Amino acid sequence: QVLLVESGGGLVQPGGSLRLSCVDSTNSFSAYAMGWFRQAPGKQRELVATIDNRANGGTTNYADDVRGRFTISRDNAKNTVYLQMNNLKSDDTAVYYCNANGRPWGGLEYWGQGTQVTVSS
Repeated sequence: QVLLVESGGGLVQPGGSLRLSCVDSTNSFSAYAMGWFRQAPGKQRELVATIDNRANGGTTNYADDVRGRFTISRDNAKNTVYLQMNNLKSDDTAVYYCNANGRPWGGLEYWGQGTQVTVSS
């Protein structure tokens, strides 16, 4: 059963924008920290951005190479987390994965199946 479903990936030119969405069906969305990770060919999966749960103020955290270009947000009413990506670069090309993490509070951790983002002219 797929509990996190990503969408919004695709092919975009350098300098362009995309918005990724992830719909969460875990029934624990508002209580979990949410995040986006990515994995490029031949590389390990890396953190892109995270956003804490509402109880912890929804604090955001970004990888250094995306800070200022990407914005993570969440809509607890829609059980959806977003990643707005602006000024995309070829190095941003990767499969992007949605993550729901309840481990700090004794819960589980979930991953989506990923959505491909390709930045190329």
